[in-house]
Amino acid sequence: MRRFFLSGLLVVVPIIVTFLILRLLFRTVDGLLAPLVTQLVGREIPGVGLLATIVIVFLAGFFISSVFGSRLYSIGEVLFIKTPLVRTVYVGAKQLMESMFLPSSKAFKQVVLVEYPRKNGWAIGFVGGELVVNGKFLISVFVPSTPTPFTGFVINYPPEEVTPLSISVEEGVKFVVSGGIVAPERLRAASARPERPEGKPL
Repeated sequence: MRRFFLSGLLVVVPIIVTFLILRLLFRTVDGLLAPLVTQLVGREIPGVGLLATIVIVFLAGFFISSVFGSRLYSIGEVLFIKTPLVRTVYVGAKQLMESMFLPSSKAFKQVVLVEYPRKNGWAIGFVGGELVVNGKFLISVFVPSTPTPFTGFVINYPPEEVTPLSISVEEGVKFVVSGGIVAPERLRAASARPERPEGKPL
């Protein structure tokens, strides 16, 4: 009975988590353009906002792929980057999306294990950068939320409090989104923490 229950749990939980995330995304994205489409059409159509958003995303991707679109996007991006308040939000959001969906961008350097949110409580994090504050070397770690890894906290740790993991960023994201259900085999196996000099970057 225990084996059957666990087997069923491994099947049902990922499906439920996927459904909840997709429902959240559906409601969020659908709410962006649904009011506008409702005004144009004259009546409410469930899902039309999501459909319109998907079409706009595909058209934007097609447009950016062209030479003219690429140049126009570059000009617009410069305007975004030079605008003080917009720059802060835009650059951070773009780098986060690239880190999650484009592993080749190497925006996140490594997946690590950190003590959070309390002592002897451990969380998966992604190394975003390195800081030197008052002569003290710190590692900036983005600790994502479950099941939406796009939100979370940035915490700066001393190097000795950060444990590197031999998994990819994609595997780390899957682990977070699944609530720990989808754990890489290398993450399940206990391994000795790599020794490295204090104050050195990962």
